[in-house]
Amino acid sequence: MSRAFVKEDGPDNAPLPDLPISPHPNFVTPSGLAALRARLAEAQARLMALRGRQERLDKLPEAAAERDIRYLEARLKSAILVDPAAQPRNEVAFGATVTLAESDGSERHFRIVGEDEADGARGWITPQAPLARTLIGAGVGDVIAWKRPGGVTELEILAIAYGPGPEVA
Repeated sequence: MSRAFVKEDGPDNAPLPDLPISPHPNFVTPSGLAALRARLAEAQARLMALRGRQERLDKLPEAAAERDIRYLEARLKSAILVDPAAQPRNEVAFGATVTLAESDGSERHFRIVGEDEADGARGWITPQAPLARTLIGAGVGDVIAWKRPGGVTELEILAIAYGPGPEVA
C-alpha cells in the first residue's frame, strides 16, 4: 500500500482527553491500593500488546490505553493509604464495614472505600455518598436518619468492623 493512503496525523490519532480526576482526597484501603496497582499493570500490558500488533492503522485503542495509564498513575500518585488498624473501633470511619438494621428488621452491610474501589452492587460506597456521610462518626447502637429520594429511613448501627472482612452486598 502506498504511504499516500496512510493517514498518520489527524483527529483519530490525537491523544484522548484525560479522564476526570475527583476533587476529593483520594483515600484508599490497602486492597484498593493493590487494585489500582494491578489495574495499572494491566493497562501497561495492554498498551504493549497493542503496540506490538502487525496492523497499527487504528491508533484509538492505543490512545485509550495511554489515557487509562495517565489516569491510574495520577490516582496512585494522589493516593492516601488509610490503615484500618488505626481507625477508631467505636465509630464509623473510612474503611469500616457497617452492619445496619432497617425498620423492617432486615440487615444490610456497607463498606466505606475509596472512589476507585466503590461498587454499589457489593455495598461498597465512597465517603462522599449520602449514606456514608450520615454514618461517619456514628457508633454501635446509634439510630441514624438516612435521607433518600423516597423519604427518610431510620437505620440502627448493629456492628462496625475494619479490615478486609467478609464480602458485603
